[in-house]
Amino acid sequence: MLRVGTSGWQYRDWRGAFYPPKLPTARWLEHYATCFPTVEANSPFYRLPERTTFEHWAARTPDGFTFAVKASRFLTHVRRLREPAESVAMLVDRATGLGPKLGPVLVQLPPTLRVDVVRLEETLAAFPSGVRVVLEPRHESWDTDGVYEVLQARDAALCLWDRRNHHGPLVRTATWCYVRFHEGRTARPPGYGRRALTTWAERLVDRWGDAADGYVYFNNDAQACAVRDAGTFVRIAASVGMRCASPFGPAGEESGS
Repeated sequence: MLRVGTSGWQYRDWRGAFYPPKLPTARWLEHYATCFPTVEANSPFYRLPERTTFEHWAARTPDGFTFAVKASRFLTHVRRLREPAESVAMLVDRATGLGPKLGPVLVQLPPTLRVDVVRLEETLAAFPSGVRVVLEPRHESWDTDGVYEVLQARDAALCLWDRRNHHGPLVRTATWCYVRFHEGRTARPPGYGRRALTTWAERLVDRWGDAADGYVYFNNDAQACAVRDAGTFVRIAASVGMRCASPFGPAGEESGS
């Protein structure tokens, strides 16, 4: 089943466009969770919260809700995947405060980090077998069969991404998928049009089938484009036969074509 949501939920310009004008920010997550079944938590990348914060997030969301968690930049940008065991252990210890609501951990690499298969193997091995891991490399040197083989052996997903109709390698490395939408090309940037989103839904069906298990997040948060486009994508995915997780409510207007 496909889970569709946004990258983060705490954006001031979503007030009025997505969140009711008088709703306190402390209740935004609860409102978000009435409309989407998942969210990508980006704040742990900048500062890893205590376990109690993850537990609090879990308590504020309904059963079946899922959090993807972006790994700390200390692991990816400071240590650059060197000696990952301690950093991963701390991340997992805290993030498992989400309980069954913990989804994939996103390991986003800095654009200056060139391919290092040994460091990748060590990092993946540091995660418990029950934790899904998705890799988002941002240097072209990672586009190699050696990397894909390491990911496949761990059932770790290569992150698929889109920015202004440009995308990375469309390689399936896991039984599940993970997609990030950064910026579309419509008359209302950074929104996405139906044609682009339909193309992506068809790509997922082609590679994972209409019963695809995966996660799709919209990172084009400006002007609440992310919530509108996430809603549009759910409807498009359903139109091509894909099953999408509930809950899903009125997330706003569809983007233009």
